[in-house]
Amino acid sequence: MNTTTKDTILAQVEEALATIRPHLKTDGGDIEIVELTDDMILRFKWLGNCETCSMSTMTMKGGIEHTIKTNVPAVKSVEAVNGFFVD
Repeated sequence: MNTTTKDTILAQVEEALATIRPHLKTDGGDIEIVELTDDMILRFKWLGNCETCSMSTMTMKGGIEHTIKTNVPAVKSVEAVNGFFVD
């Protein structure tokens, strides 16, 4: 996959995340994109209170993953690289 395509997809992901970030920030957290693999797996890192929150898995599945996959169908999977339930 070329860099332009990845950049376009990452820009779409950032737009989708803009709808979720205010809710995360209200609780003192946020997320940061780490990478978009060639297999279209989006990896992100929990920041702030989200790093140790016991609800992070539910937030990831019900909020982040759902929003990204709905708005950016090219993304096949979403994974956290840190957090309460992820090594």
